[in-house]
Amino acid sequence: MRLTVFTPSYNRCDLLARAYESLKEQTVRDFEWLIVDDGSTDMTGKVVEGWIDEGIIPIRYHYRENGGKMRAHNTGVRLCETELFLCLDSDDYLTGSAVEDLLKAYDDAVGTYGHDVNIGGVVAHKGSTDEKILSDTDFPNVRVSKLYDLYLNGFSGETTLMYRTDILKDHLFPEIEGEKYVPEDYIYDKIDQICVLAVLPKIITVCTITDDGYTLSVKKLKRENVNAFYLYYEQRACITPPGLLRLKYLGRYVIYAKRSHHPIFRGTRLRFADIFAGCLYGGFLLLFGRE
Repeated sequence: MRLTVFTPSYNRCDLLARAYESLKEQTVRDFEWLIVDDGSTDMTGKVVEGWIDEGIIPIRYHYRENGGKMRAHNTGVRLCETELFLCLDSDDYLTGSAVEDLLKAYDDAVGTYGHDVNIGGVVAHKGSTDEKILSDTDFPNVRVSKLYDLYLNGFSGETTLMYRTDILKDHLFPEIEGEKYVPEDYIYDKIDQICVLAVLPKIITVCTITDDGYTLSVKKLKRENVNAFYLYYEQRACITPPGLLRLKYLGRYVIYAKRSHHPIFRGTRLRFADIFAGCLYGGFLLLFGRE
């Protein structure tokens, strides 16, 4: 098998059934489904055990104490034994030809660019339905790109990401004591420094936003994970080109440096002048209740 479809789950056995049905319908079965149960107290284990007994698709189930999505992701990466790794959230499902489309896009890019370009995986669309992308804009008209460059060049919205497993094993999420979340882009920005992704302008996963989903609890996440957001904003401030967007990251860097009790001026790659500008913009954000 070439691909691990990884699903982190916490008390989502009712939603997992839809993901399971979509995996059974794949046009190519060159994958296994790896479920990391992040301390569920519902019937997840028994439900998955029943699917394993059916023997329709290869499934691995791993239970761990609750530690948050990023620790579950690290566990999945460490357990992965295949060349490629795709994260399928428990409230998402795959389109019918998703695995076939991803593998073809990856192989085509590797075949086209050979050793001249380091192809790290594939970026594709996420949809609100099988036919409607979950974003306001399509990808720029490019065949390969760094992930962040897509956003800097006008794309907005959520994506489906398949990465080479060897890259992910070298780029695990930081596990911060007392915190359970790290912005995913923190790691993806690091991966951008060593490779590009094949761009597949096609819906691969379909997402249903749930009331307890990460996308609806940003304020709570920031309040409970100040060290993680400090790391994220500092890195984004370093890699974003000059302009208003970079100023916003600088302002939030200053805010989260204070909230996480990190020195603002010491131990950072940012220049003094940039941090000073960040102090001014951070004060503006706080004054008008924007952060």
